[in-house]
Amino acid sequence: MSDRQPEPSAGLDDPAPAGPRSMRWRVVDIVVASVLAVAAGLIFVLWNIASNPIGAPLAALLPGLQASIGGVWLFAGVLTALVIRKPGAALYGEMVAATVSALVGNQWGVLTLESGLVQGLAAELVFALFLYRRWNLPVALLAGAAAGLAMAVNELILWYPGAATAFAVIYTISGVISGVVLAGLLSWLGVRALAKTGALSRFDSGRVAQRDLR
Repeated sequence: MSDRQPEPSAGLDDPAPAGPRSMRWRVVDIVVASVLAVAAGLIFVLWNIASNPIGAPLAALLPGLQASIGGVWLFAGVLTALVIRKPGAALYGEMVAATVSALVGNQWGVLTLESGLVQGLAAELVFALFLYRRWNLPVALLAGAAAGLAMAVNELILWYPGAATAFAVIYTISGVISGVVLAGLLSWLGVRALAKTGALSRFDSGRVAQRDLR
């Protein structure tokens, strides 16, 4: 029997592998981040159309509850960051997706880019807070929550100035919860699913998951 002890599994939930790690973007990082963000942008385009028929009944049920569907517009930044694991990935993903949405055309015009900037920065700040070394579920959820909070505050200023306190509170809470579930949790699950297929083998996110499968 070998006396060699098995190495502990880092897991996709754990910090980035120990040792020096380059924070510089590679060509493959740019390409994959762009593909993810453009795909997210196309989902944004579809959601731009579907959101009103879904959000209107929620608003009628409880004014402010319509923000609960906003997380669909927040996942691009969190997903891109969880895959690429480099500074600026969350902001890049959200901005590229917002640009695609704006170029195709929607009811918000150029303000789509402003929203993408605000939401992407909020998620980016969370990953920066952990020095771009923590990519576990709690951090993903926190990034989604931050993006949801930024979305809610930004939209209350732009679209609902002077709104009643109750409306603002419901809108904000709904936006944060939506960010946690739709941007944070679903992005984290999506990265795990992609990593297990081997599609992310050139990224830490993919290599860690493959190591766990051995």
